[in-house]
Amino acid sequence: MNIFRDVKTDLVRTIEALIAKGTLPEGLDLSRITVESPRDRAHGDMATNAAMVLCKPASMKPRDLAEILAKALPESELIDSAEIAGPGFINMRLKGTVWFNVLRGILRLDTAYGDSDMGTGVKVNVEYVSANPTGPLHIGHARGAVVGDALSGLLLKAGFDVCKEYWVNDAGSQIDSLGWAVYWRYLELLDPKAYAITDEAAITAFTAAMGAPDRELEYRGEYLIPAAEALLEKYGESLIKRGEGGVVEPLPVDQWLGQVRLLAVEKMLELIRADLAVMGINQDVFTSERDIIQSGKVDSVLSYLKDRDMVYRGILEPPKGQKLDDWEPREQTLFRATQFGDDVDRPLQKSDGSWTYFASDIAYHREKYLRGFKRQINVWGADHGGYVKRMQAAVQATSQGEATLTIKLCQMVRLLDKGEPMKMSKRAGNFVTLRDLEEAVGKDVVRFYLLTRKPDAPLDFDLTAVKEQSRDNMVFYVQYAHARTHSVFRMADEQMPGLDVSEEALSAADLSALSGPAEEQLLRLMAEWPRIVESAAEAEEPHRIAYYLYDLASNFHSWWTQGREDTALRVIHPDEPEVTQARLALVMAVRIVIASGLSVFGVEPRNELN
Repeated sequence: MNIFRDVKTDLVRTIEALIAKGTLPEGLDLSRITVESPRDRAHGDMATNAAMVLCKPASMKPRDLAEILAKALPESELIDSAEIAGPGFINMRLKGTVWFNVLRGILRLDTAYGDSDMGTGVKVNVEYVSANPTGPLHIGHARGAVVGDALSGLLLKAGFDVCKEYWVNDAGSQIDSLGWAVYWRYLELLDPKAYAITDEAAITAFTAAMGAPDRELEYRGEYLIPAAEALLEKYGESLIKRGEGGVVEPLPVDQWLGQVRLLAVEKMLELIRADLAVMGINQDVFTSERDIIQSGKVDSVLSYLKDRDMVYRGILEPPKGQKLDDWEPREQTLFRATQFGDDVDRPLQKSDGSWTYFASDIAYHREKYLRGFKRQINVWGADHGGYVKRMQAAVQATSQGEATLTIKLCQMVRLLDKGEPMKMSKRAGNFVTLRDLEEAVGKDVVRFYLLTRKPDAPLDFDLTAVKEQSRDNMVFYVQYAHARTHSVFRMADEQMPGLDVSEEALSAADLSALSGPAEEQLLRLMAEWPRIVESAAEAEEPHRIAYYLYDLASNFHSWWTQGREDTALRVIHPDEPEVTQARLALVMAVRIVIASGLSVFGVEPRNELN
């Protein structure tokens, strides 16, 4: 149910009737016609550009065509009157019953109100989070996780077939670092004194003995201990040897790193999945970089590119701003990224012959395309901004232009408490985890608040401010509106026991009592909801939902407050059950639309607030 779409359909039918009569010529392209809310409500309920976009092919002046349309429109089912504005825009006023039918439709559809078929089932792959599996998630990952999940929910509501995916970077040097750290924790379990995590001299001696004197233990958090315990349970002491007197001695690195890496990644992914589940995020697919490489898909995509002359051996120019003394020109295997809009061609192979991360990423995105995803969306941190053009070039090249890749960059979140910054460091192990954040304020607060700004804008997350009960706190104000709707019904039950407030009774109520300006504004706002869903999905901007919900909540609170000042405007009138039912129907509709919006965010609406 979408009143804007219905009015456009009505408008198109009117134009088609004029064409059939010969008033307008045949062959007009009606696809460019739009129906929107006017900037100023005083000008009408909806506005259309029909005369502006049809005047040229109709060989008419815009205002002349607008006059013809404005005269014909009141004959439609929905439009009461039409007026010409400016050079040829048409402002329309709808028949009063239209808004009441919208309300009844909301009551009938419940939270399915706003669902759209705009996406027509098109497959969309949304890849988000994709943090290196080296530890629990922290607030630095939170924004991308929430934005990606909300965007997925929005696209689902708009009628797309969405796959939510996590790209597991389990093949790089960071995983080696993780393996070393878990192995040290494993040694610590076997001999806590000799292998204490705080003993820098012992760590230095260990890495030197392993033939890697420059290596440090990058990860030292206690979250590694369960992984080390699992390692001990699975392998016992087979990954060490006992020296004289039973002293624990590490085996050469090539005898343990492979096994430790695999088990460490497995345990880190379990931890990450659990963190995401706490936030209400459950992704459909986890794709392993290691599997992509080992299955030969990197070799396959490189052959694909070579066969099409998109790969060559060459020497790149020095990066801009880099001193020539620091630059070593060497021949490399390069992808012709500049043919597809990138600034320079990109290396695919390292000096040691192994593939670059970019090569793996090309194979991964090609694999998504082969799974049927011609529309791909990645949600990344802002620090990956320099990677955007090359990845879009790769998707274009490996799909012969059939697939598109949109990348949403999320700026960092600055974590505060009472205005003071809170430090976090993933490698030192003293970071604020996503789970810590959820325990402090709750998942719904985290999810909603992180969606109150565009993702490419910096955001401060103050643990104290997000719990404030004030109009300035969007999270609270929207949830308060939903809770208030429940409170109103409880009050109605107390003051008018026995009043029928079922969906059938409220839908059948005489809605003509909803004639005040505040009530009409609420009706118009709720009629906007399906259009908001579609426009936000088209723009891939879930934060628009937060702004809409705040606007709806503000208008609802304002209407309710008017009833305190003027008894005639109160919702509950014990002596007038018909008026009460009509206004309760409006309250119920507000509740439904807020719940529908919160469901896009994966936020549970609150029935009462403490």
